[in-house]
Amino acid sequence: MAVLEVKGITKKFGKFTALNGIDLQLDKGEILGFIGPNGAGKSTTIRVLLGIIRANSGSSKIFGKDSWQDAVDIHKDIAYVPGDVVLWPNLTGGEVIDLFAKLRGGKINQARRDELIRRFDLDVSKKCRTYSKGNRQKVALVAAFSSEAELYILDEPTSGLDPLMEKVFQDCVFEAKRAGKSVLLSSHILSEVEKLCDTVAIIRQGEIIESGSLAEMRHLTRLNFMVETSRPVPELPQIEGVFNVETSGQQMKFQVDSERLADVMEQLAPYGIVKLESSPPNLEDLFMRHYEHEGMEKSMTEGGGRE
Repeated sequence: MAVLEVKGITKKFGKFTALNGIDLQLDKGEILGFIGPNGAGKSTTIRVLLGIIRANSGSSKIFGKDSWQDAVDIHKDIAYVPGDVVLWPNLTGGEVIDLFAKLRGGKINQARRDELIRRFDLDVSKKCRTYSKGNRQKVALVAAFSSEAELYILDEPTSGLDPLMEKVFQDCVFEAKRAGKSVLLSSHILSEVEKLCDTVAIIRQGEIIESGSLAEMRHLTRLNFMVETSRPVPELPQIEGVFNVETSGQQMKFQVDSERLADVMEQLAPYGIVKLESSPPNLEDLFMRHYEHEGMEKSMTEGGGRE
């Protein structure tokens, strides 16, 4: 069942098109990673979902309700954490957590609240004006994960957290998933998205350029290889489908387009393969390949293309 469903959303600010017909779907109990560089449209999409701004066209539904018209009702079952949390300076962290609960209708698990304060090592007796960026993020995360929300919308939520606290955050996301909750995670940390998410959507210049599970998307990118041969392979960089060759003696590291794998192995075999290691592409490989293509296309349109 779709908890979140976006179809053909377009948003313009004057002549600038921030979102151009994007589609997203998040099912119950799933974690969707939403990735892209600064200015790609991630935060604009989230503002549309939260009912903060209205799309020019298309539909945006959460729990089957219109995210603009039914925003007040929808927010009762949503927990949102932005990437830069601003808190009331004269309230303590504990007072802010309790205030967030009241604003959401009092839906908070007190035992869970206290447990999360301990796990995030947060001193809730301090005034918010004394908090570092990381501690402000902790306040928002404790408030979110101690709520009874059905959908968590997290926009760069680990910004300012140290590695130990990032691990606590990841554990909380998995706990929410096991409880049947849904999570939309917008992040620049590709390893985090890869570790946590069931599906991924990549946005570039206001358009979704790729989406699906990591297993479905990996066929679109390159495999990583380390090969050691009996004799040097001087023509390896010229073999079609081979990229980013690094040579150290008889050992070579490179990437291969998955559709060219059989041909590449056939051409390497006569040189005597002594050692062969391969690893599947990761999310960063996929992400960078899309932007590598974008840079190439831009270069060609600006006069740097081939005849």
